[in-house]
Amino acid sequence: MGGRIQAISGPTVTVDLKGLKLYERVYVGNAMLTGEVVRLEKEKAVIQIYEDTRGLAVGEPVKGVGMPLTVRLGPGLLGGMFDGLQRPLERLRQDMGPFITGGKEVYALDYMKRWKFTPVLKAGEAPTMGTVIGTVDEGAFKHYIMCGNYSGVKVAHMRDGDISLDEPLGEYEDGREIPGCNEWPVRMARPYRRKFAPAEPLITGQRSIDFLFPLARGGTAIFPGGFGTGKTILEQSVAKFADVDIVVYVGCGERGNEMADMIAEFEELQDPWSKRPLRERTVLVVNTSNMPVAAREASIYTAVTMAEYYRDMGYHVLFLADSLSRWAEALREISASLEEMPGEEGYPTYLASRLSGFLERAGVVETMNGRIGSLSMILSVSPPGGDFTEPVTQACLRTTGAFLMLDTSLAHRRHYPAINWFQSYSLYAKEVAGHYREKVSAEWDEMLLRCRQLLQQEEALREVAEIVGAEGLQDTDRMLMRTAERIRTEFLQQNAYSDDAFSPPDRTLAIIKGIVNDHDRAMGKLKQGASLEEAV
Repeated sequence: MGGRIQAISGPTVTVDLKGLKLYERVYVGNAMLTGEVVRLEKEKAVIQIYEDTRGLAVGEPVKGVGMPLTVRLGPGLLGGMFDGLQRPLERLRQDMGPFITGGKEVYALDYMKRWKFTPVLKAGEAPTMGTVIGTVDEGAFKHYIMCGNYSGVKVAHMRDGDISLDEPLGEYEDGREIPGCNEWPVRMARPYRRKFAPAEPLITGQRSIDFLFPLARGGTAIFPGGFGTGKTILEQSVAKFADVDIVVYVGCGERGNEMADMIAEFEELQDPWSKRPLRERTVLVVNTSNMPVAAREASIYTAVTMAEYYRDMGYHVLFLADSLSRWAEALREISASLEEMPGEEGYPTYLASRLSGFLERAGVVETMNGRIGSLSMILSVSPPGGDFTEPVTQACLRTTGAFLMLDTSLAHRRHYPAINWFQSYSLYAKEVAGHYREKVSAEWDEMLLRCRQLLQQEEALREVAEIVGAEGLQDTDRMLMRTAERIRTEFLQQNAYSDDAFSPPDRTLAIIKGIVNDHDRAMGKLKQGASLEEAV
């Protein structure tokens, strides 16, 4: 099925090809650029191209593939680095050099590599969607190869031993081969049996998050902040130290040098939980600011589909995107080229529904094979000028469970992570509080309450101190301000490039408990008539 290009407008082209379906994948032009059908009319279709359209001409051929934009799911994803279309960047670099040209089709998985395959399915059994066929060892992880859409037919025989992905794992009784990898449409959420409310904490190693605004496995959170507030460093710190099995990190429109630094750092660091190289548990989807804008939109869906795949194996997966604002800007640019009616600040009117549909893919689920897995999402947002009333931040507020506001004034004072402890919130605090009481200490809730009280009392005293000066305050008030200063500098601040970058819950509690106990002892001495210097 082929047609011709009729018109070109930036990343979108109009073609005279009939018989296409919405969101079908197509190859455009002599260069065979990858595109996707985004609008259908009577005699023509509008295609969004995910690669650079420079040099594309009217009249060039267009070919429909007959299937939507998909990703390949199988062994070899972990430790990989892909672009927004799931093309492995290292293999592209070997073929093309540092600059990627359009129209290059590269398999996401290495079909030459051999894996030690152990079958789980036996002859005579009829697998269904999600049934585990067998396992291979992918680094430190056991990779469960699962049945795709083709199911319900009994297995004739299974293979065992060293197998590459271009070889069948076995055969069904009707003669169909059992593949070692599957393809899945990126815009379709992978199915599951049922969903649970998040109940276990997602430990990040950041004291201000784990203690004041805890996250939950299967939950969603956003880090909105203006320029220079430390969004990227905070997301990278969470990616390094989070208590999860798999991390999928998307650099959506990020600067290339930041991604290069992150990749180099991940090669050297160890996972604090498993003591294995950090790169072994990470999948990177890199779509830097100089790559085609349209591919930013695809990169988010590509990455979350890979994350769901590992969730279906029963693993706890963390999905991080930096930054969601650039994904929304790509939506705005594509919407403008399609001449759609603009919404607030030029964003498409469907921004909120598209965003909520994507965020709904997070959660704790019972998978189709009966395992329990989770997919947590942490997204950074870059509101222009630090304006949190802009549409992307507001759309995220309605659909996420935690809002960790990064404050420009804190960043200017070199307070990192610059999380504002008065404006931020987490809806998961009550759900995970019991876990901290049982697993860490029964004093967790008490210390949390005391910490918040001290910070609130200091904020109330700050205005008075600015008027009369610190020396004009009573000794008890000055002591309170000293303690609050200690909480800010010794507890809430963390250097991402020091040994203090990761703080487990027991250490977090020990630090705040020491500060609060010192405060109580000093206040007791002040009540007995001691001076502030003697009490301290």
